[in-house]
Amino acid sequence: MDTRVENVARHECAPENASRMRDWIATRGGVAIWASVNLSNASASWSTPALTEGAPTARPNWQADVKPVRIITDASEIEVITRREVKRFHVAIRVGGGGYKLTDGATRRVRAEVEKAGKDATYEFDYSSQEACILVPAERVLLSEWTPANIPLSKESL
Repeated sequence: MDTRVENVARHECAPENASRMRDWIATRGGVAIWASVNLSNASASWSTPALTEGAPTARPNWQADVKPVRIITDASEIEVITRREVKRFHVAIRVGGGGYKLTDGATRRVRAEVEKAGKDATYEFDYSSQEACILVPAERVLLSEWTPANIPLSKESL
C-alpha cells in the first residue's frame, strides 16, 4: 500500500478571475489547469472550466498540453492573490520573435529586481510607458472565503 501524500500547491488566481473560477467549480465541473508545451513559453498556463456542455473542455490553444495537468473542484485549493506595485522603471526593448522583446540588459535588470523584491514577486510590462512594474503579494484569500469586496479599487476609480 502506497502511503505517500503528494503536496500540491494551491493554484493562484487574480481577483478579476475569482468569480469566474468559483462559478466553474459550482456549475462546470471545476477549474482545469493547462500547462504549456511551447518551449518558448514554458512557464505559461491557462485555466478553463473543466466541462463545456457536459463534455471535457477542449484545450484552450495550441500551446496548451492535450490534457489538463490538474482539475480543481474545491475552492479552498485556489488562492486569490492581490498584488501591489513596489517598483517601476523604464526598460529598453528590441524587435525579435515576431514582436518586441526586452533587451538582454533589461531582462537581467528585471530578473534582479524581481529577485530582490522577494518570494512570489512577479513583474508586468506597462506598454503605455515602456516600464517594468515589480509586484508582490499584498493579500491572499482562499477562493472559498473570497468575496467581491476583496477587489481593490483601481487608481482610475479613485
